[in-house]
Amino acid sequence: MLKRIAVFVSGGGSNLQSLIDGVNSGEIKAEMAAVIASSSKIFAVERAKIHNIPCFVMRKRDFSSLDAMYDEIIAILKERNVDLVVLAGYLTILTPNIIEAFRGRIINIHPSLIPKYCGMGFYGLKVHEAVVAAGEKESGATVHFVDEGADTGKIIRQERVPVYPSDTAETLAARVLEVEHRILRETVKQLVEADLPSKSEVCK
Repeated sequence: MLKRIAVFVSGGGSNLQSLIDGVNSGEIKAEMAAVIASSSKIFAVERAKIHNIPCFVMRKRDFSSLDAMYDEIIAILKERNVDLVVLAGYLTILTPNIIEAFRGRIINIHPSLIPKYCGMGFYGLKVHEAVVAAGEKESGATVHFVDEGADTGKIIRQERVPVYPSDTAETLAARVLEVEHRILRETVKQLVEADLPSKSEVCK
């Protein structure tokens, strides 16, 4: 039986698109079960619609607390029989209830070489601005498991890219994004082919 993936998004969704392409091509032997979006106005929502993937917009302001929002998301994921959760440019911090419900089944892609330039405040272009400002010679992307900290979970895979003296945050971001797409797709492929814990052990 094919594993089922949910992707959490807060922006344009290019990493989501990379995963959709991987599934549609047969490279990733899985099904896209759901997209969880933090806003209805992001292009990632349109990507989900184009590919007929059920999309659920879950906004913090619509709930009494983050815990309440994630309780609702957990219910959606259980109903959709989700095996693996992928954070792909998702900017809302997860709360312990969803981390515990999917322990060892939530991964994140981050645009730096963790432990550098990660944690609270380091997201999107801010990461690349900091890398360029510091005069780093290399940067890259990291796929890691998600735990209760901010970008502190076990690293699954990293890949480096050079930082050139002429780089701006935007040119570096474009170079890193190409790596993000590939290593996220390849990591998801490996994970869905692995022996993951049964749903009964994960969704409680």
